[in-house]
Amino acid sequence: MNDKKEICDLCGLAVEVDGFQLITKDGNKKFCCEGCKGIFQMLHEDQVLSAPVENS
Repeated sequence: MNDKKEICDLCGLAVEVDGFQLITKDGNKKFCCEGCKGIFQMLHEDQVLSAPVENS
């Protein structure tokens, strides 16, 4: 069993829901919520390569 918790790349809280991620020059970044993802994207727009397509 894998008990390793992922942490938000912006605020450091636990990532409990998948789907909030960005692909950047430094690799994949995961976030705990849409707010953290959006703030990271604004602050580091030159680093963001693309946003994963969400399945709806």
